[in-house]
Amino acid sequence: MTELAQTYLGNVNETAILAERIDKARTAGCCLEVELSQTDCGKARIHAHSSCGTAVGIIKSRDWLLREGDVFETQQGLLLIHLQHQKVMVLSFNESVGVSAIELIHLGHVLGNHHWAILVRERKIYIQLTADMEVVESTIREFHIPGLQIDYESRSPNEHLTFSHHHHPH
Repeated sequence: MTELAQTYLGNVNETAILAERIDKARTAGCCLEVELSQTDCGKARIHAHSSCGTAVGIIKSRDWLLREGDVFETQQGLLLIHLQHQKVMVLSFNESVGVSAIELIHLGHVLGNHHWAILVRERKIYIQLTADMEVVESTIREFHIPGLQIDYESRSPNEHLTFSHHHHPH
């Protein structure tokens, strides 16, 4: 049977009383813990399995993202949310891109067309890896942009990047 979590109580990192409740629930065996991907954080309906194998259904509004340490009440106790590290692709340039402006615009168009969320920060482009990273990398390399470097970074949940998501009907 799936344990349902839909009553949000707060975050253990912000509320000492809630942290105490989690400790007591752990001791009593009434605390489930799940580790979610960054992609799951914005979903309204999430199906996951706790660290002990219990099926968990989380119901929340889409207008807010789950964070590390969020707590929900369940039928049997409490649910503590943990977030997985986020692997992101990082595009940077080791030379001037002035001669490649059109290719860069085309690259931006293709990234958006695939609905691959990006963030531009400090002369780098971060791409959220929701698709197979080999597919994303291959797509980018097809542009043959001089000086373009493709790297990867692992971000802890505390270093969460907020990517822009573009939605439109097809």
